[in-house]
Amino acid sequence: MSPTLLTAWKSAQARLKDGRIDSPSIDARLLLEAATGATRTDILTDPYRAVTPDQQTALDGYVERRLKREPVSRILGKKGFWKIHLNVTPDVLSPRPDTEALLDVILLAFPPHKAFEMIDLGTGSGAILLATLAERIGARGLGTDISSEALAVARENAANLDLDSRATFLRTEWAAGIADHSFDLVASNPPYIPSDDIDGLDPEVRDHDPRLALDGGPDGLQAYRDLAPEVRRILRPGGVFAVEIGWDQGAAVKALFEAEGFEDVKVVKDLADRDRVVTNGPDPRVHALPVAEGAQ
Repeated sequence: MSPTLLTAWKSAQARLKDGRIDSPSIDARLLLEAATGATRTDILTDPYRAVTPDQQTALDGYVERRLKREPVSRILGKKGFWKIHLNVTPDVLSPRPDTEALLDVILLAFPPHKAFEMIDLGTGSGAILLATLAERIGARGLGTDISSEALAVARENAANLDLDSRATFLRTEWAAGIADHSFDLVASNPPYIPSDDIDGLDPEVRDHDPRLALDGGPDGLQAYRDLAPEVRRILRPGGVFAVEIGWDQGAAVKALFEAEGFEDVKVVKDLADRDRVVTNGPDPRVHALPVAEGAQ
């Protein structure tokens, strides 16, 4: 009997589960969609659609790669982030849901239709910059990166999202060559893994993300030491910065930015209740708290 969308999905899911792959159901569905051209809706509404031999061969190949711990984003060459889809290559960090905590801060700090200029330092695929521009039509931005290959990916993503008229890119180290007081928002997801910890990361990260985007030096904090004075220099008075951090780096990174003269610096948690962002902007969780009864 020929496989169907449903049986192919279940079979791929079982293989991934036996291989101790996280999220086997989601990964199997994404790989099935790519192999067959089906959508999630197709799988639900037309589950008995036949899968051709060529499609099954493609799916089997994808599953074999996933069992070797190659991330789905690397297999497919694309990854969803916030509300956009991005092309990803071995030259850029694969965007992660953790980084969306930056967007929670940014979008609260800059309401809809507000015009502002931002810079994304170490832009990689352009994820932070492009997700922000997609949400804020009055915004314009610059993404910097030391990797020309990464910038090529970011430019392609901007064009694919029709954001290239508002997004520009520059090859430079962090903010080198950027004029003082140029931006209302400075955002960054710098490398923050201590050098000696990289070999112990999951294979999906260790073997497939560029080391340049992971290695934060001996203690994981070198990028923040470099960034804090530069952020202070290029940020306009009253501007907002937001940087992603490792779960155990909140106090140390907060202190580095306070040492540069920033006030009201706070550590913001992600949806998993882990420290994830250091910023002088609003804390989404505090902002979302209901007003106490009788409060004015």
